[in-house]
Amino acid sequence: MARTLNIIGAGHVGRVLGRLFGARGSFAVQDVLTRSHASALDAVGFMGAGRALAGLASMRPADVWMLAVGDDQIGAVCAQLAGAQALTGAIVFHCSGAKSSAELAAASAAGALVASVHPIRSFADPALVAQHFDGTFCGTEGDADALAVLTPALAAIGAQPVAIDAQAKTVYHAASVFASNYLVTVLDAALRAYQAAGVPEPVARAMAQPLASESMANVFRLGAAAALSGPIARGDMDTVARQQAALAAWDGPSGALYAALVAPTQDLARRKKDNNARNNAASNGKDQA
Repeated sequence: MARTLNIIGAGHVGRVLGRLFGARGSFAVQDVLTRSHASALDAVGFMGAGRALAGLASMRPADVWMLAVGDDQIGAVCAQLAGAQALTGAIVFHCSGAKSSAELAAASAAGALVASVHPIRSFADPALVAQHFDGTFCGTEGDADALAVLTPALAAIGAQPVAIDAQAKTVYHAASVFASNYLVTVLDAALRAYQAAGVPEPVARAMAQPLASESMANVFRLGAAAALSGPIARGDMDTVARQQAALAAWDGPSGALYAALVAPTQDLARRKKDNNARNNAASNGKDQA
């Protein structure tokens, strides 16, 4: 018989995981609590399982508790849970990418096993995510006995659990911000710069797309250092200086963004050069042998 699951916070992430856990038999979704009874009813309708409740005290005991609430609410909600429910032997986990399982200290003190599970993807369209969740990476950390239960439950819904260092959780989450949010910011700067040169916005997007797509494809195929091209990779710092000055004169924030990226890109170029030198030395050694 499947372990019972109670859900506190059934926004996009909570309702998608609840739906998949229930549908794939990982857990039996039992009670659902959100900020309002109306949203809990909506979440239960989306998940196709569970009972919508209006208060923590009305929730039944469960084997597993999922806290899919905002990062700044995890500690307070966990403390309320520990004060209202018997948690000895239960598993309590949250879904934050920025906070570690240490945020669940109140549950741990109450005898629960704690962990965090962070799905690494956008949940803007919950229905679409639920349909195409297979292959989603999930960063996991916490008590070993909690992860012994959660890891196969995640595998059953098509996730790929990846163990992470709880002490580096903030850096881990920043990696996702670089790969998603800041990538959008950099592309926005590129599109606006094209437009500043007289290129219409739709044409700017069409021009940038192959550059961005090919660069990303090369990063994932070859690695970041090998994928780097452009003036810094060539050592053309005069061009870099001219571009930086022109951008600063056109738009201060874009100029500052460009300037901030120079040093990290120079470091990447050095790594590319070192890698090439090592590869050439290895190739020459093979030829001589």
